Amino acid sequence: MDMGYDVIIKGGLYFDGTGRPASVQNLGIRDGRVVTVSAAPLDERGAGKLVDAEGKWVVPGFVDLHTHYDAEVLATPSLSESIRHGVTTVTVGSCSIGTVLADAEDCSDLFTRVESVPREHVLPLLREKKTWASAKDYVAFLEGHPLGPNVTAFLGHSDLRARVLGLGRSVDGDVRPTKAELEEMERHLGDALDAGLLGLSTMTNPWDKLDGDRFRSAQLPSTYATWGEYRRLHAVLRERGAILQSAPSLVTKVNALLFMVESAGLFFRKSLRTTLITLADAKSSQGLHRVLATVTQMVNRFLGGDLRWQTLPVPFEVYADGIDLVVFEEFGAGEAALHLANEVERNALMQDPEYRRSFRRDYEKKWSPRVWQRDFFDAEIVACPDATVVGKTFGAVADTRKVHPVDAFLDLVVEHGKKLRWRTTIANHRPREVERMVNEPAALVGFADSGAHIRNMAFYSFPLRFLRLVRDAALEGRTVMPIEKAVHRVTGEIADFLGVDAGHLREGDRADVCVIDPTALDARLDAYHEANMEGFGDLARMVNRSTGTVSCVLVNGRVAFEHDERGERFTSAFGKERGFGQFLPGKTKKIEAVVAATQPKGDAPRERAVSAA
Repeated sequence: MDMGYDVIIKGGLYFDGTGRPASVQNLGIRDGRVVTVSAAPLDERGAGKLVDAEGKWVVPGFVDLHTHYDAEVLATPSLSESIRHGVTTVTVGSCSIGTVLADAEDCSDLFTRVESVPREHVLPLLREKKTWASAKDYVAFLEGHPLGPNVTAFLGHSDLRARVLGLGRSVDGDVRPTKAELEEMERHLGDALDAGLLGLSTMTNPWDKLDGDRFRSAQLPSTYATWGEYRRLHAVLRERGAILQSAPSLVTKVNALLFMVESAGLFFRKSLRTTLITLADAKSSQGLHRVLATVTQMVNRFLGGDLRWQTLPVPFEVYADGIDLVVFEEFGAGEAALHLANEVERNALMQDPEYRRSFRRDYEKKWSPRVWQRDFFDAEIVACPDATVVGKTFGAVADTRKVHPVDAFLDLVVEHGKKLRWRTTIANHRPREVERMVNEPAALVGFADSGAHIRNMAFYSFPLRFLRLVRDAALEGRTVMPIEKAVHRVTGEIADFLGVDAGHLREGDRADVCVIDPTALDARLDAYHEANMEGFGDLARMVNRSTGTVSCVLVNGRVAFEHDERGERFTSAFGKERGFGQFLPGKTKKIEAVVAATQPKGDAPRERAVSAA
């Protein structure tokens, strides 16, 4: 019988995703799995593909634990912006929103304003593609869909509330679910876990708002839930060993303590696996990240907690077209402008003297809770029909025009609308603090928001930028962490926390592989570019382009992407006829019981890379 390999990866510095020391190895891949890891040359006869990795790093495909690809995966399942940067597993259903249970229009209104993807593109797509109304059928759709990367998912709490209560009742602060409705929510959550979803994503941050014209500017349904409702759903997660993903109020941050208490075992119950957004060194609250990390470590160590903050390993730089940026939702004047979808009405509001006084009051409240630092001297104009202001801050323009910075900003927005493009860095502006955060035991390295805020930010290449951070420090004679640990942090560690079959590259593991040229971990990773969003017409979004850094990506043992002297290319059938990725189920108790029941008697289960729930 021909036992040749489908793919051989030759002579690369091999990292298995566990943090163990790297070594030069040859990998033999067959039927989507790594079957041989050997320092000795492999028999190349019959090999379908040879990948020369000499001088390169061979690492497990990266795991992106926080994306908003829920709509994009329906239109363009290749998700090539992630694949080209070595990401082979993505997680959807974040921040309480998704496309699992509610109807097409409700899902669109939950998603588009919060994640800054135009409703006029998303709503028709959902109406065309969404044929399911249960988690089981959603998973069946994904399993038959030609996926690029592997996909895993949370059930969104706002999606769940909209389904059970109806969208209108779910955003009415005077409405409390009945006992029967709470029980229905619990049933839907249990069904989702049975279908293989990871757990539940919720949201308590008040400045995420609905789109559309039915309930426009209402907060997401999850924010209207009581802690009694949360605890009932948490009890289902706790019993099943599933995960809670959530966000405390990013404005006050006080209820982060409640999430810590919920995660804690407190010596009489099971811990609740919890991941929160986000651990960041925000300009508006410098030092808070250290407090949160320290308290979380104490809860995890002494109170039986299992909580991890998601942290981004790069500066949190954002761009905006005019006033279209989610941080303006955090104060009244900004919310009032974004409430108006009609540009004429919005411009009239922004020219109103009383509105401007209100905006200035919000801007000047230096001690009010916030995420954005509210400093127009720290906001640079990068494009504008008026070339005289390009390269200047709004504060500098204000000084020249002898007006208040708010008036300078609003004048330019009214005059130029979305043709006024500007940027600022909200957090992670201090390199040493970023190095500290990526080393925090209470952190998971991620929070890319891939697929969302398409005109505001692009962090698709975050794992590569993280590896560069560690490598550059080593070249400077400093140690952030061993490179093996860095690889582990964006592969096996995340996969183990999520409880999915990904993130490792040992014999028997899934052959999701990224081959990296370490000499190309350079400044090109920082640049933002614009490209049309495939499947969304001429809609342009911000992307990363790390040309030459990633030379080859395999998903489930098949080469999906390559880059060499001929340029970059995706496999011709990629994301079309067959697809490469799979839906990856979470490992909840019921699934574990099924696996145990099917294990032949007398056989010990092979040690897997998936952590026990």
